[in-house]
Amino acid sequence: MSQSPSITLSSRDFDRLEALLEAPQWQNHPTAQALRDEMSRAQVLPPDQVPADLVTMNSTVTCVEEIGGKERVLTLSYPAEADAAQGRVSVFAPVGAALLGLTIGQSIEWTTPEGHPLRLRVTAISYQPEAAGDYHR
Repeated sequence: MSQSPSITLSSRDFDRLEALLEAPQWQNHPTAQALRDEMSRAQVLPPDQVPADLVTMNSTVTCVEEIGGKERVLTLSYPAEADAAQGRVSVFAPVGAALLGLTIGQSIEWTTPEGHPLRLRVTAISYQPEAAGDYHR
């Protein structure tokens, strides 16, 4: 597996995710440790300093599965708002955790809980709360 790219998170996303990870229902979730690892190496910025090409919570992104070539439009969501039928993927899903903090053009390799390799490349961000001035999303 290649080295993971550097990631950046907004301080608001970091704080909300940290609180979720401390909740008993998420402590032993299969993706929780991987998400903790991602967060531990992230650069954390105030929401008004987050670059517009960064995948933050509630961002809507176009990404490509580099292994299968499938293009997807996904909205990175908190677990309570996740809805696969609407393309709202939970940050606790492997694909969601893999997307968090990436920028357009970056790829990340991830292994699903079932052991399947996943390689995603972000190709566009059609909505990002911070860029839209929605600091409380």
